[in-house]
Amino acid sequence: MTTATPALRFDTENYRKLFMEDAPLIDVRAPVEFQKGSVPGAVNLPLMTDNEREAVGIAYKNDGQEAAVVLGNSLVQGATKTDRISRWAEFAAKNPSGYLFCMRGGMRSQISQRWMQEAGSPYPLVTGGYKALRRFLIEELDRLIAQTDFIVVAGRTGTGKTDLLGAVPHSLDLEGLANHRGSSFGRRIGGQPSQINFENEMAVGLMKLTYHFDGAIFIEDESRRIGGLELPIDMASKMNIAPMVLIEEPLQARVDIIHRDYVVGMRAEYDAACGAEGAAEHATFLLNALARIKKRLGGARHQELEGLMLQAFQIQREDGVDTSHRIWIERLLTDYYDPMYEYQLANHSREILFSGSRAEAITWASI
Repeated sequence: MTTATPALRFDTENYRKLFMEDAPLIDVRAPVEFQKGSVPGAVNLPLMTDNEREAVGIAYKNDGQEAAVVLGNSLVQGATKTDRISRWAEFAAKNPSGYLFCMRGGMRSQISQRWMQEAGSPYPLVTGGYKALRRFLIEELDRLIAQTDFIVVAGRTGTGKTDLLGAVPHSLDLEGLANHRGSSFGRRIGGQPSQINFENEMAVGLMKLTYHFDGAIFIEDESRRIGGLELPIDMASKMNIAPMVLIEEPLQARVDIIHRDYVVGMRAEYDAACGAEGAAEHATFLLNALARIKKRLGGARHQELEGLMLQAFQIQREDGVDTSHRIWIERLLTDYYDPMYEYQLANHSREILFSGSRAEAITWASI
């Protein structure tokens, strides 16, 4: 019996296909470059460390390309070279449909590709490298924002707008991409992606949605800033005039949602990330979030809410019961978030396509 020879794969400049098919990608740039921004599907397996890259860059600037290559080869040799090739080979074995890239598809990716070939793990590269991929995604994001119709999901804090997005396939969860819930209480464990990664994820998300679905895409009502990230100006402008779906829920149902997300769910996240310190870290986060809106709350109201929050955490520590958090949540909604929402809604003249409960809105949006 003969074993079939794997089909030969070539370098690619079909960037759309890479993203539509979630192609696995090796980013061989240095970690500092990767951290500033890469593309969805990329894993950083660098040819050189940050220090090695800096030294080679200085050699290139002072003495030219040949000197830089000689230095690079001297820095990445022996066991170091073997280890890096083995990491690439392991990735290639697990991801036989993938590609590798460097900044511009030049020397670093070509060296990596040659070494993999010599080690018996041939792997194609992305023509043009990261620069070309990033340029493609910028152009796609601009084009898709201009051509796509959006429906904004609005409603008071705690009405479950994100739940609606999760139930409707033709939706884009901007807060999910930003890893932030979009308020002073919105920071999530793990931090936010870079601005570049946020934009790249948005572009790929819209590419896939507009390919699979006709019609409008549902997005949550947002300000231009989501935590420390910014929506593209054209996106924010389009959202400000887009028609709305307005979710309406009674106060206690909204308290349920906030309690689920910010007390039960967030505590579980902190426990998973911080272990025995999870409870203390969770309490510190919520108290600091409350302090960030102290000026807008006013000193007396902030002091009262802080006292209610501290009391709820004390009861939770002593009795293991978290229901006392509902008291400060309700007060925060009625005294702070609701008046702010009413003011914002009064200053919008957008068309309301549907108004009703979250369940009714999901049914309407799914038709």
